[in-house]
Amino acid sequence: MHDAHRHLGKLPAYPFYGGPPVNPDTTARATVEELMADLDREGTERALVLPNYGVPDPDVAFGLNELVVEAAQRDERIRAGLWVSAKPGDGERTARALRLAGEPGVRALKLSFLLGGGADDPGLEPIFAAARAHDLTVHVHTSPGAASDIDRVGELVERFGDEVRIHLVHFGGGMSGHIKLVGGRFFDWIAAGKQVYTDLSWAIGFAPRWLAAEIDRRGLGHDRVLFASDEPWGDHAGESARLRAAVAGSELSDLVFTSTFDKLYG
Repeated sequence: MHDAHRHLGKLPAYPFYGGPPVNPDTTARATVEELMADLDREGTERALVLPNYGVPDPDVAFGLNELVVEAAQRDERIRAGLWVSAKPGDGERTARALRLAGEPGVRALKLSFLLGGGADDPGLEPIFAAARAHDLTVHVHTSPGAASDIDRVGELVERFGDEVRIHLVHFGGGMSGHIKLVGGRFFDWIAAGKQVYTDLSWAIGFAPRWLAAEIDRRGLGHDRVLFASDEPWGDHAGESARLRAAVAGSELSDLVFTSTFDKLYG
């Protein structure tokens, strides 16, 4: 099993949604040793590890970039993804992060508009230029509505997907995104030559089954789907069980759990 999306680092408590300060990511790991213990327990042979994020303080996620690079350089099972941002106020931080793009073990750049920015920000240009220069995959969060909606994030696929691999996290992030992607958009991009990939972490129950069936029906997209746990925000056991049930007994199984990871991140 290879995990194409999990996080490393502890976040400070934060008063989300006007409530008291909390730490909802209860299984967050602060050290490389704790991360490796999780991989051993799960039987995870390789993993793409990204800085943990979620609190609206850019220094927190940026500050974990060196930790994920350290993890990748200490153990060959780990590949690192660097936190970057297209938000205008994060330009200097992103420039510092991109100086790590050529480090051994770095395989991805992580974008999320949850903390600000959007698909039309000029700050995207240096990020995708670095991805091209270092042959990295750009890892982009999707969720319904606002800047992370697949309608907006899909603009990145249209704009940059000919030259850069783009990994759409959470397969559109909800009911509307799943239907838009499986209903045609995901396959249209692939047919048009876009280098688009996805994982099914957080996917609603029907989506993995429908996607697997549609891949078989169309004969397209077998090599574009990856397993991802999104630990500590996702649940490794649950994500694994749901996806294994959807692809059991098909050639898609090996691709989803190992081969496509090796293509992108190995």
